[in-house]
Amino acid sequence: MANVCSYCGKGKQVGNVVQTRGRAKYLGGVGTKVTGITRRVFKPNLRNVRISTENGTHKTVCICAQCLKSGAVQRVVKAAPFKLVDTIKK
Repeated sequence: MANVCSYCGKGKQVGNVVQTRGRAKYLGGVGTKVTGITRRVFKPNLRNVRISTENGTHKTVCICAQCLKSGAVQRVVKAAPFKLVDTIKK
């Protein structure tokens, strides 16, 4: 499913955008007034990532950034293309 985290199920959420005018009271104004409220959609921060599953296979899934940062899924470990050899011998 699009715009949904494959691990935790986080998806779109609906909220409001509040437009205001005026100057805050603590700054010497008469206060802020709401001039408009419109609906908007908050989208999750999703990334397509290759992960390692429990049985050792690799799979590309759509994961939210929060699951990536928390370590909930394990990314595929790529092998190093070459190894540096210590050429200086004592």
